[in-house]
Amino acid sequence: MVFAGGGNRCWWQAGWWDTVAPELALRPRVIAGISAGAATACMVHAHDSHQTMAYYRDILANNTRNAYWGNLLRRERVFPHYGIYRNALLSLFGDNRLARLQAAPEIRIGVAHIPPWSGPRLAVAAGLLAYNIDKHILKTLHPRLGRKLGFRPEFVRAQDCASPEDLADLLLQSASTPPFTPVLKRQGRAVLDGGLVDNVPVDALDPAPGNVLVLVTRLYPRPRRFVLAEGGQRRLYLQPSQRVPISSWDYTRPEAMTHAYDLGRRDAEAFLRDWPAIRDEELLPAP
Repeated sequence: MVFAGGGNRCWWQAGWWDTVAPELALRPRVIAGISAGAATACMVHAHDSHQTMAYYRDILANNTRNAYWGNLLRRERVFPHYGIYRNALLSLFGDNRLARLQAAPEIRIGVAHIPPWSGPRLAVAAGLLAYNIDKHILKTLHPRLGRKLGFRPEFVRAQDCASPEDLADLLLQSASTPPFTPVLKRQGRAVLDGGLVDNVPVDALDPAPGNVLVLVTRLYPRPRRFVLAEGGQRRLYLQPSQRVPISSWDYTRPEAMTHAYDLGRRDAEAFLRDWPAIRDEELLPAP
């Protein structure tokens, strides 16, 4: 299974999972995730979506801006996202909840190492330019511009994190998107959001034949539900039924997280109604 990145849009994935997983007893062997998609995959296995949304409603109640430009004069952080997100991750996976991940499917979390020819600042500019060309102009499902520039993926198992701090660091590295976060380092090397290589990280899965479920968080010029075959795998891609009603890094409207979650639930209910046809006509290989 794949949880694509998408910041706050990944609340759609949480609503979908919470609705479908109990009904179909979903138990993927391996999950690959990027950025907030990886955090969502961890959350649905170690915590509770409604408690997490309640947490965000509380901590964001008095956050009225996504940028505090007056902090420039005080040499303080302009964007509040890094501190809020880190504290949320530590709260989310504290209190022995990290131990629950040991019983969960293997969760592979992707980061992007910067090109060897570049420093962090230039890599940020080049990577974000390539990412936006892929996303907004080419509308590529699996972009390749980042790889051509020299960005290299690395996937680390959530289950290998020894503490909530280790997991929070890994998830933040997977979501490293300046200026909302600082450029972060992994083992002394600068890394950026794993989506700069591929925001829908199917390549992180094992190549074994079988069925793969892919939850994307933005709309592509493709059917709402479609299957791609690759090396013996049948990959079922699911898109939201409409644009997810929240921006990736909007920390001023926690109620929009609930709207995104509820859209995921509605789309999941539609999926369950169609499940017999999906199972028989799309997922199972033709005789």
